[in-house]
Amino acid sequence: MGQALPPEGFEPHFRSSPLTEPWEPLFSLKLEDKVVLGLWADRPHTNSRGMVHGGLISALADNAMGLSCSQQLGGAARLVTVNLNVDFLAPAQIGQWVEVDTVFVKTGGTLSYALAFVTADGTPCARANAVFRTSRPTPAEASG
Repeated sequence: MGQALPPEGFEPHFRSSPLTEPWEPLFSLKLEDKVVLGLWADRPHTNSRGMVHGGLISALADNAMGLSCSQQLGGAARLVTVNLNVDFLAPAQIGQWVEVDTVFVKTGGTLSYALAFVTADGTPCARANAVFRTSRPTPAEASG
């Protein structure tokens, strides 16, 4: 599949990791209260049956929800996933725009909660919810 442009407002994702590097290009839409992730599904994103792999969907949902919680906490919080649940509703296929939109966040001093919907060309393909352990960097970590 060629390099298609993402929907309006999406930019190359601002946060990479060794896990997501093989899935590039990833895109994000950073809003005041959340981060929406997206990608054009291609062969490296699929399982042996040619559908977008559930592990990729789970990882992107975890990423989007954690970033959205952090966004609502002012960006200074550190989050570690405590629990992640994903329900797969329909397959996503090569060539589709796969988007992860966090639709609910409840942040707290110790735990934060989030719910996301994953769509493929606008059709729901998964829903996810997560609980994150929330902590703040120490003054030394924040300054260094």
